Amino acid sequence: MAQALFDRRRVNGPEESFPPVYDSDEEDELSGSNLNTRQGRSSADIRPIYLKPGLINQANGSAYIETEKTKIACAVYGPRQSRSTTYNEKGKLNVEVKFAPFSCTRRRAPMRDAEDRSIAVLIQQALIPSLRLELLPKSTIDVFIVIIENDGIEGCVASGSIAASTALANAGIEMLGLVTSCAASVVNEEIWLDPTVNEARLTRGTLLLGFMPALGIVTNVWQTGQLTIEEAIKSMELCKERCLDIHSVVAQALLDSAKEQ
Repeated sequence: MAQALFDRRRVNGPEESFPPVYDSDEEDELSGSNLNTRQGRSSADIRPIYLKPGLINQANGSAYIETEKTKIACAVYGPRQSRSTTYNEKGKLNVEVKFAPFSCTRRRAPMRDAEDRSIAVLIQQALIPSLRLELLPKSTIDVFIVIIENDGIEGCVASGSIAASTALANAGIEMLGLVTSCAASVVNEEIWLDPTVNEARLTRGTLLLGFMPALGIVTNVWQTGQLTIEEAIKSMELCKERCLDIHSVVAQALLDSAKEQ
């Protein structure tokens, strides 16, 4: 009788199953008396960064970055000849961003939407000032970014910019400097750096900065919400300080990757 109930056309699950155990809700930890803890981080601390260049062998350059719950993979192809028939004195940078279907709390459709394009535009604007595209006439550089896990749009843009800049350097493309990025949010008159998705819900304004520490050049600034002039300037200064720390992490990761080859 037991054999009659066994369906050989399907993959049958185990006889016993257990419900998944989830971590405590981060939003509850940020409320009430624990508002200033940030899970052990101070207002000026950013999340730990794990960065590994050169993980995709088929690409000219690649990088993987992980900052706690934000995980992004980036691949660079090119420079290669443009398919356009018109002659361009400067090369062209194409950035494409995709969310994995399982990257968000709600499952996302595999097709691109407005959020993907807006993140791609911000990353492209941060990267273009660092590239010497005048040395690559009639050429294109394609950057493909896959967001494996999402912990806030600000974190995706910042981590995506760092991963893309690392992948471009890993591809051997001539650059003026590495691009790093950091976000700052104003919460209860305090400035919190590198906010998570739950921390971003408590903010009244957020500023995201793209920065080339080697030359001291700001490549991109993006602001949402309401910030005073003083808060915006202070947020930029704090982001610049953290970008210097991130720059040393990126440079060391590229150096270690070059030694392994």
